[in-house]
Amino acid sequence: MSIIRVPKPWEIPEREATPEAVYFNRRRFLKTLVGASIGASLLPLVGCEKTTQPNQALAATLDKKTLDAAVNLNFASVDRPMTDIDLAGQYNNFYEFGGTKSIWRNAQALPTEDWKLEVTGLVKNPRIYDLDDLRTKFPLEERIYRFRCVEAWSMVIPWIGFPMQALIKAVEPTSQAKFVRFTSFYDPQITTGPTFHVGSLPWPYTEGMRIEEMVNDLAFFALGNYGHILPKQHGAPIRAVLPWKYGFKGAKSIVKVEFVETQPATFWNTIDAHEYDFEANVNPSKPHPRWSQATEKFISKGPGLKWEKRPTLPYNGYGEYVASLYV
Repeated sequence: MSIIRVPKPWEIPEREATPEAVYFNRRRFLKTLVGASIGASLLPLVGCEKTTQPNQALAATLDKKTLDAAVNLNFASVDRPMTDIDLAGQYNNFYEFGGTKSIWRNAQALPTEDWKLEVTGLVKNPRIYDLDDLRTKFPLEERIYRFRCVEAWSMVIPWIGFPMQALIKAVEPTSQAKFVRFTSFYDPQITTGPTFHVGSLPWPYTEGMRIEEMVNDLAFFALGNYGHILPKQHGAPIRAVLPWKYGFKGAKSIVKVEFVETQPATFWNTIDAHEYDFEANVNPSKPHPRWSQATEKFISKGPGLKWEKRPTLPYNGYGEYVASLYV
């Protein structure tokens, strides 16, 4: 008996996927921040042609130890080419290391050698995992996901990691746990943030979601991408990947996962709840207060960064998996 696999709506035929040779080879930040309220203007998105070309220093941050993982065939391709590894590695939001997209140099200060991930809160089995635990206690797999930023730019990235469901199974949240909070690494001597802010910011960076969202098949913890361990500018050594939500929901460099009863405060929602709602699902019909979300600028293949305008899909195209969560 043969098994017929029905392609998902976002997939492309295997013959059109990015070749292996190509595979391996937050926001435009606030213009003014007034006191702790930080209700400010987003700088206009600029053309990618101004971004510098890849160099040896950048390549050194990307060419890390290989991280082997089986390909999850349910998430093996999408409807557009993968973003080149060097392009994805030099165009990042990581507010802890600065308020521009070119934070990859600053992010190399992130200390990842003796990383610990604490899983705590309303769980039966609280745990502290080190990097070896994360890479060996959970079955790693590769998934190709679309990535959509609230700033209206997008990429396609092949992530390596494990479903959030696996962590839930290991720690067994109690019936009181209704939400989860992710806390990112913070050390004011290392993660100095942007140089232009006025007043205080709600460090450390925190994000959150409902338990029902965390157990969804799409919810993913990434330990690597492009076949290698996760580069620091991508949120090493472990980050959240939630492809149906705007990118700021994907907390980077997570040090704590906490199961809680009430909706947790989160970084951008605390700064400006009007612009950064807690749910933050990709929605082309719900404009940002200062720009439309109906289209996006896809960062395609090099050389150099290039924009390709595309329509924004509800839930970033993953409605089949998540739409029922929001009825």
